[in-house]
Amino acid sequence: MTSLRGRHLLSIADYTLDELTSVLDAALRLKRQPSLVAGLAAGKTLAMIFEKPSLRTRVTFETAMTQMGGHAIYLQPSDIGIGTRETAQDVAQNLSRWVQAIMARTFKHGTITELAQYATVPVINALSDLEHPCQALADFLTLTEHKAYLKGRKLAYVGDGNNVAHSLMLLAALVGTHFTIACPEGYDPSPEVLAQARALAKESGAKINVVRDPVEAVKGADALYTDVWTSMGQEEERAKRLAVFPPYQLNAALLRHAKPDAIVMHCLPAHRGEEISAEVLDGPQSVVLDQAENRLHAQKAVLALALGWVPNE
Repeated sequence: MTSLRGRHLLSIADYTLDELTSVLDAALRLKRQPSLVAGLAAGKTLAMIFEKPSLRTRVTFETAMTQMGGHAIYLQPSDIGIGTRETAQDVAQNLSRWVQAIMARTFKHGTITELAQYATVPVINALSDLEHPCQALADFLTLTEHKAYLKGRKLAYVGDGNNVAHSLMLLAALVGTHFTIACPEGYDPSPEVLAQARALAKESGAKINVVRDPVEAVKGADALYTDVWTSMGQEEERAKRLAVFPPYQLNAALLRHAKPDAIVMHCLPAHRGEEISAEVLDGPQSVVLDQAENRLHAQKAVLALALGWVPNE
């Protein structure tokens, strides 16, 4: 495989198909054999920059470093204040003198790209307003475990065309998974990301579609996915969104239009009774806890490969 040592992960599209396959394969191996990278990060430190809170992101990244023998430092907004107290350039250049990798969970995607521009260590996007590549990697690891193969499968996303949808769309396009998103008018994915995904899909044969009708989207789907209707930073839009999105709830009635063995996915946290019904979220077809667990394994693979791990053939 191509070495990913020292590589940033800002967007799913930063990786080629071969590199994505290598990351997913590495994640599966590390899930089964965590000892493969025990000690890899001994004496190494991950700086974790948080502008937004997160249960799963903080715990899984910190746990991954701990399991590899390293250390992680949690930096909350008041510790740094990127753009107010210090520039992203200064933060990146200073951290690069002390740590071996930087993980950032930010509002603006531009903050991530600026950190990567000036850092001399790998920078990992742990969520921005444009993408959530670590989530998508965990999700496709989950799809692989439950559906055996990815090419030709159908993933249906119902809800807001947000950062999670962007990363899922790009990954689907790269690996050949058909992707359909159903969203209300005015809440489509970014036209630039959509065009990028469709260009990538020409190589893989994936079909990338945007529709208005949730039933149309989920017909014949192997997996159904949703996310919150109002993301962090959009709180002032909550009332408006609550009036628009109810027809896009992932519930038992909608699930019946998918394949009988379709799995239900959500990146969490979930608002039961809004974007997803409790009976579906907690039901037998839900794999949301598998997705949450797989954040640990996917991110550990990204970190291990960026720190120089080369899996034995």
